[in-house]
Amino acid sequence: MQVRFRYSTGLRRKIFRGALLVGSWDESGQYSDNWSSRPMEAAKCEDGSEYFTATLELDGSQPGRTFEWSVFLVDISGGRVWAIPTEINDQESSERYRTFVLRNSGGSDIQEEKYYLTHLCRLGANKNNLAGVSEPGIRFVVWAPNAKKVEVVFAGPSGYIANDGYGMEQDPGFSPLPMSCQADGIWQTGMLTDFSKYQDKLYMFRITNEAGRVIFRTDLYSRSQIGQGRFNPQGSHFSGYPAELDGTKSCSVVIDPEKVAKEFRAGAGSGMITEEEFWREEFSPTKPLPKRVEDLVIYELHVGALGFGKNRPGNFQDAMDLLDYLEDLGINAIELLPIAEFAGWAQWGYGTSHYFAPENSAGGRDQFKHFVRACHRRGIAVIMDVVYNHYHHNAERAQWAYDSDSPEHNIYYWYEGRTGDYAQANPPGHGGYVDNMSTGYAPRYYLEMVRKMFISSAAAFVEHFHVDGFRVDQTTSMHLYNVLHADGRALGHVNAFGAKFLRELTRTLKMIKPEVILMAEDHSDWPMVTESSEAGGLGFDAAWYADFYHQLCGDSGARPKAAKLIKIAGYGQDQSLMMDYFSGALSWSGRNKVIYHESHDEAGNSRGSKRTIVTAVNSAPLVGETRRSAEARCRLTFGMSLLSPGTPLFLMGEEVGAQKDYRYNDFMDNREDLQAGRQGEGRQLFAFYRELIRLRLSCPGLRSRDIDILHVHNANRVIAFRRWNHDQAFLIAASLNNRPFLSGYNIEHSLLDEGSWKEVFNSDAAGYGGANAGNLGAIIPSEGGRINVVIPANGFVVLQKEG
Repeated sequence: MQVRFRYSTGLRRKIFRGALLVGSWDESGQYSDNWSSRPMEAAKCEDGSEYFTATLELDGSQPGRTFEWSVFLVDISGGRVWAIPTEINDQESSERYRTFVLRNSGGSDIQEEKYYLTHLCRLGANKNNLAGVSEPGIRFVVWAPNAKKVEVVFAGPSGYIANDGYGMEQDPGFSPLPMSCQADGIWQTGMLTDFSKYQDKLYMFRITNEAGRVIFRTDLYSRSQIGQGRFNPQGSHFSGYPAELDGTKSCSVVIDPEKVAKEFRAGAGSGMITEEEFWREEFSPTKPLPKRVEDLVIYELHVGALGFGKNRPGNFQDAMDLLDYLEDLGINAIELLPIAEFAGWAQWGYGTSHYFAPENSAGGRDQFKHFVRACHRRGIAVIMDVVYNHYHHNAERAQWAYDSDSPEHNIYYWYEGRTGDYAQANPPGHGGYVDNMSTGYAPRYYLEMVRKMFISSAAAFVEHFHVDGFRVDQTTSMHLYNVLHADGRALGHVNAFGAKFLRELTRTLKMIKPEVILMAEDHSDWPMVTESSEAGGLGFDAAWYADFYHQLCGDSGARPKAAKLIKIAGYGQDQSLMMDYFSGALSWSGRNKVIYHESHDEAGNSRGSKRTIVTAVNSAPLVGETRRSAEARCRLTFGMSLLSPGTPLFLMGEEVGAQKDYRYNDFMDNREDLQAGRQGEGRQLFAFYRELIRLRLSCPGLRSRDIDILHVHNANRVIAFRRWNHDQAFLIAASLNNRPFLSGYNIEHSLLDEGSWKEVFNSDAAGYGGANAGNLGAIIPSEGGRINVVIPANGFVVLQKEG
């Protein structure tokens, strides 16, 4: 019996040199526990992606026998990679291989076994290059396993199709296209031979669902959604313009993934160029990108919160206009709040509907590519915030009830049991869905097709947009927080599949781009989050560390064991501070943590929180001496973050002392002019940020994960710690005391290096608005593990070991 194996990458880029098929058979084709191997041949799919294939003769006397198989890929360096990142569908196992049952050998058919690393070119509207045909074609493919019938239908100029079909294209040349059902619930059209005919066309899938009801659904693998506005017709007739529509409900758009607009601004008249040409001059040899998570200084940027003074949310043009400012500030990584398609136009973005499509109201896919390229030319990495723990809460034309009205068959949502089990739930039948402390029901992680959608979307942003990494939102919701909606009962098996998904995600991305930077917003403090998946971990490079913020600033929530240094110091009194609590968080931040003194959640959005400069003086008016004290504490706050052994991140605006609350529901009303702030009241704070960032990035010893806490004194409100690597050592002495230690402060510890220490930075320098209390750049000796240094009020000094 002949069996043909096919391993498809879904990637047009050639990143593997070869492949080796391995499986549970011997040389004679009999089942064997001792796996054998054979080379695979490389080839190109019609869609331009790479695949590997091999045909094997198995003994036909074994029908019904289950075989296992896998693939080794040979990467560009010659190393072998186990090429199946997908785990078997068993919550208790993380083994990775594929299985098939050998069919009866009767007939001449060849049994085919396939594996897809990603679904980038498998699902959606994909351009294909046909053998022997000069012009490319197109095929539409969708996953709808419960559907009775599926068609592609095209929309007219409104960009919307009502529930009764109103708004469909009237041109007979774009009549509905029938789709046929293949294996695994995949529906596809035949190969259409004229891609140019369909390019830029607006389309949906018309699905006859499991109950026989006709519904319209968008393409979840859509590369672009036409809507840019806020209006949801809710299935009714719509005769307006696409720009008015909520993108999550609007039609999908056929795009050519091989072409990019030559100019950033639409209507420039410069036409399209190939992707290869577009990315040709992506980097500057004098401004290399950071490659390690510990080398990053991350600026958290919400594109929608830009556009100060304009009657619209910010967009990629506003982000482009900010890049010179950010380059001067010195950061080397931008972390974008979610920019995949979300509801409306003025949102944070934490409710994604279409994971492959950059938000159209922000400028869409081509403008995002221009933004990434402009960042890379400045040596700035681009990190995307992505949300895989829930979907947009009103996903009626996206994930919700995609091909069935039955909750049990709501394919993108996890559902426990039968609807009849939850007659008393509100709404009726919803009791079987899974809550996970996000703002929507949990995805159905036990289905490989669901996991693969998320993974493929991340791969698409790496491949087509050249993003450098991801911050995965609230991973704890996936591997720890899952409970039954009906009664809050913990669901350990759902957690297990959530962890399985995260391992598959990190494995796949590291295969595609080994240097990709992966960060988890994880509140479990579970060490395995940042262990490799091969060692049983989730495979992230770093995890967000909220406790650092709560110990340092702590202006939100009721956390009885939080030091809340800046919050309490902001009262202006002289009581003891729990510097020892903070020292624990500071020390722990070296364990692969991303730390922050302000993020999008803690700048007015969470209960009791405020911007740092406001918290620093307990919301007192920022004038005169009060502002000077506020800025001094802001400088210390940023210093503790930037000089920690964690990877530092801060929210946009902190560098100029932004004051207004930053909230998800009214950020448009509270935008601040960063450029004006830099030239005005925030100029000295900006200068401080710039110089301290420059110090960290120029000193490997300040970017290491090593730290020793040398001194903590709660009553004096002082902390001192040592940072080092193999050839540099630094001493940081910081104080939240309201008076400087002008006569010097004694620090004593056996780990303090003997020799001379030179002051290389003082947060209280006059150029930053300080009183210039410090050591004036002096060289200070240490003897017997003791040193005496001047420490400014609400400030810090940095000393470097000489020699």
